[in-house]
Amino acid sequence: MAENLRALDAAEISSLLQHLDGWEYRDGMLRREFVFPNFVEAIGFMIRAAIHVERINHHPEWSNLYNTVAVALETHDVGGISQLDFDLATTMNELAST
Repeated sequence: MAENLRALDAAEISSLLQHLDGWEYRDGMLRREFVFPNFVEAIGFMIRAAIHVERINHHPEWSNLYNTVAVALETHDVGGISQLDFDLATTMNELAST
């Protein structure tokens, strides 16, 4: 993880959320539910995301129920939300749209 990574303050989180479709800040985490046409597409999204997640070594809290993937992001090492969470959320949005 980058050494200059830090927890973002509430104003920074609010500002960045304005440019991140579908995500919300709740209970100290960035959260989103992705809904797909079926189970296979939901799992396909998780596999594509998992490859990226492993590459950057930043793992989400997530779960799957049939066609829905619920994701919660935070950077435990900084005790809050960091730019890394927003970067991963952006990538997940991109992966979900392909």
